Amino acid sequence: MNTKETRDYDFSKRASSYDEGWEGKMAGKFYNLLLREIKVTPGMTILDVGCGTGALLNKIVNTCDITGCGIDIEEKMLAEARKKRPEMDFQIARCDNMPFKDNNFNIIISCLSYHHFDNRTGFITEAARIIKPEGVLYLADVRFPFPVRKAMNAAFRILGRVPRFFTCEEIESHFSQYGFTAEGYARDGYAQLIKLKKK
Repeated sequence: MNTKETRDYDFSKRASSYDEGWEGKMAGKFYNLLLREIKVTPGMTILDVGCGTGALLNKIVNTCDITGCGIDIEEKMLAEARKKRPEMDFQIARCDNMPFKDNNFNIIISCLSYHHFDNRTGFITEAARIIKPEGVLYLADVRFPFPVRKAMNAAFRILGRVPRFFTCEEIESHFSQYGFTAEGYARDGYAQLIKLKKK
C-alpha cells in the first residue's frame, strides 16, 4: 500500500517520547475535549485516523469495552501504539486509502490530524465509505483566531507546505456534500471539536 505523501512534520523522530513530551501534553487538551463529548457504548467499533501512539484509543478503551483500530503513516508511532494495546488492529495506511470494508465503523476519530492531511477530500470520501449509516465522526483540531489562521494558511500555501487550519463551520462545509451533517461543536481554548453524523 502506498503510504507516501507530502509531510510537514516527521513524527517518527520522537515516537518513543511523544506522549511525555510537550506535544503529548498539548494533545491532552484535545483528548479531554473529545472524551467529554464522545458517546460510546460497549461493542462499538472505533477507528482513529492518524492515531499516532494510540494514546486516545487507550483512554477510550479504559472507559468502555470497544473494538479499536488505528491507522497512521508513521511506523514508529504505530509501534508505540501496539505496545499499549497489542490486542488492537494498528496498521500503516493513508487517510485517503483505508484498508477496511464498507460500513465497518460506528465511530471514526481524527484528532490533531486533519490539518496534516494532504488529500482531505480523499479522507472524507473514505470516511463516508467505511462508517456505518448513523455513525459519527469526531474531528478535533487546532482553533486559531481568524487573523492568525489566515496568515498561517497563506504562508503555508506560498511555501508549498501541507498544513491548513479550518473553523468548525468550514469543516462542516467540507463534509456536507458527502452525506454528513453536523451534530454540534465544542470548544476549549485552542481546541475545537465537530461531531459529524453519516446520514
